[in-house]
Amino acid sequence: MAYCFISDLHLHEDRPDITQAFLGFLEETASKAEKLYILGDLFETWIGDDNQNDFISEIREALLVTNKTTEIFIMHGNRDFLIGSEFASSSGMTLLNDPSTQEMFGNPVLLMHGDLLCIEDVDYQSFRKTTRDPKWQEEFLSKSLKERKEIAKDLRDISKKATGEKKEDIMDVAHSEVVKTMQEFSVDLLIHGHTHRPNTHEITVNNGSAKRIVLGDWDQYGWYIWMDSKSCELKKFSIS
Repeated sequence: MAYCFISDLHLHEDRPDITQAFLGFLEETASKAEKLYILGDLFETWIGDDNQNDFISEIREALLVTNKTTEIFIMHGNRDFLIGSEFASSSGMTLLNDPSTQEMFGNPVLLMHGDLLCIEDVDYQSFRKTTRDPKWQEEFLSKSLKERKEIAKDLRDISKKATGEKKEDIMDVAHSEVVKTMQEFSVDLLIHGHTHRPNTHEITVNNGSAKRIVLGDWDQYGWYIWMDSKSCELKKFSIS
């Protein structure tokens, strides 16, 4: 028995190398796990389940094939938070709340996308709160696909500009929030993505040893975590 975790692939038609790496990963690695957890930002952007094209269809079909051997769970990221139940179910995936606690090998494990931990990025947290509001989402999804694509492009441009002007540490998780969250959920293992800073951190929670494992984004490398009864390791492979 084994579990596999990935996040921040940011799949996009302009990066066919990452798409092909993901398709190969599903077939060669993820299919050998009992469960695959996608912890947000599978796609670079998502403007609604009604936006369909050959690219999305290819991803859906590959996920369906993998689902024959592997149970797949997906969590919203800051890029694809509009993925709905229609796309998830048609791709053989189950939507997970963020955060979510899962029992693994007799221990609770906390899974998050990771953006909720970046509390020092006040502007982003305000934006997140707005865009997670059901009324905002309903209004956005009521617009035409053309309008939504234009809005999404504008938001990405604003995000890139804002990111370039922020200090690096502001966009990372706040250690105090990590400890607080792990205490709240009574866990000693947290797995998340979002920050694009892959690493394994040994920390102290409730006077005991704990661990935070951060998944990397897929660019030059593909990052994943492989967990079995003996170990939980962060791994990478080259994307060529």
